[in-house]
Amino acid sequence: MTTTPTAPGTTLTEPAEQDVRTAPPQAPAPPAPPPTPSGSPVRSRAASTPWIISLLVLVTGMFMSVLDVSIVNVAIPSMQKDFGVTTDDIQWVSTAYSLALGVIVPVSAWLGERLGLGRAYVMSLIGFGLGSALCGLAWDLNSMIVFRILQAIPGGIIPVVALSMVYQLVPRERIGAAMGLYGLGIVFAPAVGPTLGGYLVEYVDWRLIFFINVPVGIVGAIAALFLLPLPKGTKGKKFDVLGFVAIASGLFSLLLALSEGESWGWTSYRVMILFTYGALALATFVVIELEVDQPLLNVRVFKYWAFTNSLLLITVLSVGLFGVLFFIPLFLQQTQDLGAFDTGLLLLPQALVMGVLMPIAGRIYDRFGPRIPAVVGLTILAIGTWMLHDLSTTTPWSDLRWILMFRACGMGLAMMPIMTGGISAVPPEHVTGASAFNNVTQRTASAMGLAALTALLSSKEAQQAADVGGMMGLRSPSSGAASSTASAASSAASGASSGGMSPMLQQYMSYTQVQSDAFVTGLDNLMIVTAALTAVGVVLALFLRNGPAKSSGGPAVVEA
Repeated sequence: MTTTPTAPGTTLTEPAEQDVRTAPPQAPAPPAPPPTPSGSPVRSRAASTPWIISLLVLVTGMFMSVLDVSIVNVAIPSMQKDFGVTTDDIQWVSTAYSLALGVIVPVSAWLGERLGLGRAYVMSLIGFGLGSALCGLAWDLNSMIVFRILQAIPGGIIPVVALSMVYQLVPRERIGAAMGLYGLGIVFAPAVGPTLGGYLVEYVDWRLIFFINVPVGIVGAIAALFLLPLPKGTKGKKFDVLGFVAIASGLFSLLLALSEGESWGWTSYRVMILFTYGALALATFVVIELEVDQPLLNVRVFKYWAFTNSLLLITVLSVGLFGVLFFIPLFLQQTQDLGAFDTGLLLLPQALVMGVLMPIAGRIYDRFGPRIPAVVGLTILAIGTWMLHDLSTTTPWSDLRWILMFRACGMGLAMMPIMTGGISAVPPEHVTGASAFNNVTQRTASAMGLAALTALLSSKEAQQAADVGGMMGLRSPSSGAASSTASAASSAASGASSGGMSPMLQQYMSYTQVQSDAFVTGLDNLMIVTAALTAVGVVLALFLRNGPAKSSGGPAVVEA
């Protein structure tokens, strides 16, 4: 026993060996930090990175993958000339890419969870750059098709993973502004593609449209390694083989039917069988996903009406965006003899308008919710599309440019609030799957809408050409559009005759004029249909949420 002096007049008796039963209680240990999603802590460097910097890294990859779709279309004629193949054969450069996307996009959500979103994004950027380099080195059509398929695999993963990461990194109250910037890759890239592609094809070399992706992919991957969180993925979730086979084969069949329907015939046995199988396969996919314990994609997200409504509206916007981006360049090049680069320059102002308005639309979403910008934007888009219904072979370029810029205001206001409001309505653990459904909807809606509009245009064009061709032999054609077209064709023939041209050349010029007028008439009808479809979207937009999202004080969602 020892004594220890303490305060005056007191002593403390302290045992040499303290009994465990009488030991004073220890201070409670600090609580263990909560587990990090995906089972791995986020690196401190990435955690300290402002979300705006991380978002720019994601936008870079997204912009590159989406730009490639529209920029390659401009180079198709040059590829055809270099490879010495037919028009039907060269179209497989685009068709193969679309079919591969239809297969890989549904599995992108599973890959993102298995590998970790950040790691899947980095690997996809590297893979896309490598696939682009191989496409630039292609020596014939077969090698180009194979390399395009290899390029499409990471190209389909990038949008799904990037969109999921946006919701992982950005505070919910700032998600509108973030998605406004992110949307530059979805809307601005397809619009600027014809300009950039036209310049490279006309003044440099078409192979450069692939090679420029290589340095962008390398820089983007390095930036992602340092600025994005790279947690490990979860290994517990099994791969839903049956679900994958059902949705992959179903989308493959639908996309193939839509791509080849014009050449095979929309009522041919091959096309009808593909459509039937595609519908049955997708229905089977829904049944499988409702029964399995670990579905590839959780179809129960469709019970959230806000999300389902957003997909319907995205379908409307995709048809309007890609329809105009496809047919207006055809109009300018076939009826007004513009080159690829000049056509791209005429379309560039609308891309710039969308690029400016999308971040503004994001801020409007953060403050007022999705309903107001969606309704206003779709209304402007419907009016602008209606203004395109009276195009003619003599429409001034300045008038067309202003109409397209007016339409772009509506597209820039509506797209991101609709997409953001839909995904925000889904529980955090289902955001990755919702992102996959979102990208599948964009891809299939643009393909299906373009195919349907093309079929309608071809039908109207053939009918108009037949009617006018039949009336050109009549003494006094009836009034209306057909009459003016016949008169124009007759005037062209008369002018040719006065110039001393041969009868065969006169007939050719008359036929060319009739075909141009028939194309314009069919295009005008197409714009009326598209405007009506957009007007239906205005009604659906009235059911979107009104008011800002509730603040969460943290990221909009964490990685599941």
